[in-house]
Amino acid sequence: MKVLFVSAEAVPFAKVGGLADVVGSLPKALRRDENIDARVIVPGYGFIPHHRYNISHLMTFQLPLHTGTADVRIYTTVHEGVPYYFVQAWPYFGDEASVYTDWDWDVPRFIFFNQIVMGAVEAIAERLDWFPDVLHVNDWHTGLIPFLMSESPDPRWGRVASLLSIHNLAYQGDRTGGYLWSSGIPTRSHPFLNAHGLTDNIMAIATAYSDIVTTVSPRYAEEIQYPYRGEGLQELIKVRHADLYGILNGIDTELWNPATDSELAANFDATNFTERRIANKRHLQQLAGLPQNDDALIIGVVSRLASQKGFGMALPALWTFLAGYNAQLIVLGAGDPHIESEFSRLNDMLNWKARVYVGYDAATAQHIYGGSDVFLMPSHFEPCGIGQMVAMRYGALPIVRETGGLADTVDNYDDADGETGTGFVFQWEESAAVLGTLRWALRTFHERRDAWIALQRRAMQRDFSWKNSAGQYTALYQKAVQRKRDN
Repeated sequence: MKVLFVSAEAVPFAKVGGLADVVGSLPKALRRDENIDARVIVPGYGFIPHHRYNISHLMTFQLPLHTGTADVRIYTTVHEGVPYYFVQAWPYFGDEASVYTDWDWDVPRFIFFNQIVMGAVEAIAERLDWFPDVLHVNDWHTGLIPFLMSESPDPRWGRVASLLSIHNLAYQGDRTGGYLWSSGIPTRSHPFLNAHGLTDNIMAIATAYSDIVTTVSPRYAEEIQYPYRGEGLQELIKVRHADLYGILNGIDTELWNPATDSELAANFDATNFTERRIANKRHLQQLAGLPQNDDALIIGVVSRLASQKGFGMALPALWTFLAGYNAQLIVLGAGDPHIESEFSRLNDMLNWKARVYVGYDAATAQHIYGGSDVFLMPSHFEPCGIGQMVAMRYGALPIVRETGGLADTVDNYDDADGETGTGFVFQWEESAAVLGTLRWALRTFHERRDAWIALQRRAMQRDFSWKNSAGQYTALYQKAVQRKRDN
């Protein structure tokens, strides 16, 4: 079976959020099944270093569009066994310095990306004799493709199944009617979209026209069917309920492996972490310029600093907790300027207890995972989350709010001998809940060391590889393709 992933992001070439991690690791896991030929197509952003990844020119073709003829260049490489295709075309792809820019530019450029992907697939088929059985599109950036497939006069597209993965329903590509019209996108005639005024919402279009719809955790698949997390599309999600599946994301367990991670001061696993992991804590404190204190509870954060992530309610709790208890905070992230500023102010005012790095650096992230005692993710909502799974693999116990993928992956500590649990879970979206859970973790860290170690060991032994999830995706691909053939 031939599966083509279409995405705005993919590790290691272009990463902003968890979408890139999924698209950079799931196809590799799928290809372990010799019957699955998974490939990836992404924009050929100007910042991607072709020499570093052995990216070479494959072909150039001309694509007629409503606005004129586009000269499309396709580049390719094979990374970790997965073929990748990068498309460039003036004026949108080939010179940019970042994945996303401002709304007025991103909407027309990703509409354009959807159009040139259709042409690129046909050009690749002519050149390489490879045409997909399934197009796996991801979020609104690629959400027009299922609709464009249904409108294509080429009979080949009528045999191709489409699967949409919703990574974050909060981002929808809505109010895009003028851009769609000026790009020559055909009128959407889906009755639900017309009845509910959603014909200019790209995520809604993707949800309505895809054969299968998935989200990145079972809990999130339930949450988006209700107003609280449905982001205005809950009724459409309910209409597609029979074709909706929640499949938990995995992580690349070869990449995220404390036993082999070359960035760590000392490698460890679930059998020897009690002796060896402490070296990473001390090394992290040294790197951050904080006092080396084994008894201090290190709170780690590696995250987008966005309102979704709950740091607005966490910051007051962190101020109180750091001021009153033997604890340290190390943050790595970027995002909302206001949240960045508030974390920087905390860094300045409590610089003997807190260190905040605005931005992202892979090595620093690995040090935080490997040396922190707890990992804070107080999200208002979290479709899946990758950080908590990596943290558990590295022995940092998550402190999370019970929502989405966090609820699916973190088992709450039993507040006893540690016979159950892999972290600390709270429910209420309040600073007091964050503060109370931090105190609970600190108390366990100091007063119930056997339980703490049991939690760490159980967390490190959890299997968050893609093996199970890849099997679920394979079954859905087969179901979607069979449905196409039956029709």
